[in-house]
Amino acid sequence: MGFEMKIGDFMSKGVITLDSSNSVLEAAKLLCKKNIGSIIVTSGGDAVGILTERDIIQKIVSKEKNAKKEKLSSIMSKPLKAIEASQTIEDAALAMRENNIKRLPVLDKGSLVGIVSEGDLISIYPGIIDVILETSKMRKK
Repeated sequence: MGFEMKIGDFMSKGVITLDSSNSVLEAAKLLCKKNIGSIIVTSGGDAVGILTERDIIQKIVSKEKNAKKEKLSSIMSKPLKAIEASQTIEDAALAMRENNIKRLPVLDKGSLVGIVSEGDLISIYPGIIDVILETSKMRKK
């Protein structure tokens, strides 16, 4: 695309996290309370995985496991796929496609600062098209 639109400018901030030692039930309650679809799982303060509603359904509910007893570390998706805030929107879209994921944590020098979802990218897509068209018109002049 050729544009240097940084993903850090478009990410959602205030990412919800839980320690890997927390129970799946605690995570499920937090997902409902915050009305979100994923939680970043940490260990020692570092982001190490992600837990999604789908993980809970496929790995706990469908297998009739006890959500009170199961720890996040046992069902989280890992290793955590992430992107640096300084990388471009295009980099984020490619990373999501290549890794077949819908949510991508955003890091700044290794520290978790945000998250970007497929929905975030779709919502900014029309604006990107406008920028491309405007830039194209300016180059023709």
